[in-house]
Amino acid sequence: MAGNGGGPARGRGGTPASRRSPASGSGTGAPRIVARNSPAVYRRRRLAVLVLAVLVLALLAGTGFWVASLFGPDRPAAAVPEPGPGTAPPAQPAPGASTGPASACPESQVVLRASTDQQAYGPGSNPLLIMEVANEGDFPCELNVGTDAMEFVVTSGEDRIFSSKDCEVDPGELLLTIEPGKSERAQFTWQRNRSAPGCTPVEANPQPGTYVLVTKLDERTSNKAVFELR
Repeated sequence: MAGNGGGPARGRGGTPASRRSPASGSGTGAPRIVARNSPAVYRRRRLAVLVLAVLVLALLAGTGFWVASLFGPDRPAAAVPEPGPGTAPPAQPAPGASTGPASACPESQVVLRASTDQQAYGPGSNPLLIMEVANEGDFPCELNVGTDAMEFVVTSGEDRIFSSKDCEVDPGELLLTIEPGKSERAQFTWQRNRSAPGCTPVEANPQPGTYVLVTKLDERTSNKAVFELR
C-alpha cells in the first residue's frame, strides 16, 4: 500500500548495480584513458538518475499529486507513471501482486491498523502516516488495496483536519493477494496542511497540539493512532 519517506531509494526503473574493475595505478606519465566500466562513469550515471528522480518528485509535489500503494513492510510507496508509446510493460508483477486466482478476503480475516513513524513531530517535521493490512486467517486471500479504496484521515477533536481523498488524482484499483499471517503497508507523508472535500483551498494550517490518524480501506476502519505536532 501514496505515500513518501526519507532519503533517495532505488526506484523501479533504477540503474542496477554493476561490478567495478579495480582502479588503475595513479602514475604521473601520459594521460590515462578511462575505461567504459570506470567507477567514475558509473558515479556520473547514478548521479544523473538521482537528479532526474528529485526533479520528478518535485513536480509531483508541486501539483498536489500523490500515489500511496501497498508494498512489503520496508518498501516505501512509489509513484508509477503510465507507460508511453512504444514502452513495454513490466515483465514481472509488482511484489505481492496476485499471480493467480484467489478468493476475496472475508471481513473477519483482515485487520486494518493505523500508526505513525513517531509519537511527536517538531516544527518542520512532516508525519509519516502508515496503513497496515494484515491477513490473520488461515489461507491467502485477495483484497483491493488501490487508491480508490484507501483513505488517510487526520482529525483533532471534532475537527476534520485532512483527508487524502480530498485532492486525490486518478484513483485506481490494485488487487493484492496477502498470505496468511502476513501484512502489507502503505505510507503517506502528510505535509501538515488542512484539506477540504473537492480540494477547496484552505488557508489555515494545523497548530501545535494532539491529532488522531484513522485509516480506511473500503468499509474497513482502523484503530486510532494519536500523535503530536509541536
